[in-house]
Amino acid sequence: MSHTASDEVQTLPTRPERLGRLPYTRKHGRLLVGSGTGWALDAMDVGLISFVGAALAAEWSLSRTEQSWLLSIGFVGMAIGATVGGRLADRYGRRTVFAATMVLYGVATGASALVTGLSVLLLLRFVVGLGLGAELPVASTLVSELSPTKIRGRMVVLLEAFWAVGWVLAALLGYFVVQAYDDGWRWAFLAGLVPAAYAVVVRLGLPESALFLERRGRVEEAEQVVRDFEASAGVEPVPSRDLPAASDAAPDRLWGTTYRVRTAAIWTVWFCVNFSYYGAFIWLPTLLVDRGFDLVTSFGYVLIITLAQLPGYAVAAFLIETWGRRPTLAAMLVGSAVAAAAFGMADSVPQILAAGMAMSFCNLGAWGALYAVTPEIYPTAMRASGAGSAAGFGRIASIVAPLSVPVFLGLVGSAGLFVVFAVAFAVGAAAVFALPEQRGAALES
Repeated sequence: MSHTASDEVQTLPTRPERLGRLPYTRKHGRLLVGSGTGWALDAMDVGLISFVGAALAAEWSLSRTEQSWLLSIGFVGMAIGATVGGRLADRYGRRTVFAATMVLYGVATGASALVTGLSVLLLLRFVVGLGLGAELPVASTLVSELSPTKIRGRMVVLLEAFWAVGWVLAALLGYFVVQAYDDGWRWAFLAGLVPAAYAVVVRLGLPESALFLERRGRVEEAEQVVRDFEASAGVEPVPSRDLPAASDAAPDRLWGTTYRVRTAAIWTVWFCVNFSYYGAFIWLPTLLVDRGFDLVTSFGYVLIITLAQLPGYAVAAFLIETWGRRPTLAAMLVGSAVAAAAFGMADSVPQILAAGMAMSFCNLGAWGALYAVTPEIYPTAMRASGAGSAAGFGRIASIVAPLSVPVFLGLVGSAGLFVVFAVAFAVGAAAVFALPEQRGAALES
């Protein structure tokens, strides 16, 4: 039986397959740390506003409505930024958009240190949100596309774990700077200039996605990226068959016959997780002050609760490649629901800390799994767009949640508020089972 040249070409691996077969190397480590540092700086900026908001509420005599808008306006920008950033990353590249977003939100955060009134601060926080919202789905897509198949989910969860590092940095700034000095919030905002400088490192030090490059017809660049990773692993390069270049993916493909069920499910999960996470954690310092703790004690408790995020990510990173994506994400969301209900009913310091740490542990474990799942369910040509649109829809909930907290507090009190968050977590857990399980599967090219 004769073999044609076409048959021989079909037996060659694709470049994504060559990347997927590699072991973990130092180059993967540099990718993870380089992307994760940007992620941590992003988290620091998001977390910082909860501490600054509590301080400014006292310094500027803000009403609850004004404080709600200060906490929420950044998420309006994030909703737009996530959707637009994903589209731009599918057109211009993951690394390019990643670096550009860091410059945008870093400069806007630094400028926030100079404001003298609420209106200008709200405008700058909106601009910050544009950059922050665009960065997260783009960074997770980049890491997902360059990771070995067997540990791809774990790599993205570990990337998300840098969020906890950034939130801890925000808590440290809140405790040691914001409440410790007059105008301490201005010095904390100045720390936000760091991402703008780090963007240079991202642009020059991180590789572009080989899948993106090849699908855009930049085959030689894609081949060089793959060879760099193979060299790091001590693997000899082999001939590849080229993937066809792809035109820009139409946005309505997300809701076409093939993808509409997973799109509806992932949007639901993103909405529920955003609603409960930002509703609870953005208001947490203020809610603890309302329970009778002073600002210093409140910030200290939030720091303790925040530290529980780190083991949550570690457990999720382990389970996602052993249990799988769906069971890990669902279990973390169910745990978040139970912990949120317990926090609402807690009436002593040990109970508050225990329930808060459990909520922090499970919730951030869920975030890690969610960021791992989202880019995997779409093909390369629409991967960043799909991840960005899901994140963008979720950010609607992050806008609504901080604004709705004062309303729920007035209607059902603190205990009822956290029951609402628990219900949202439970709905998200149910939606997980409409998603495909991608553990060990190659990314769709």
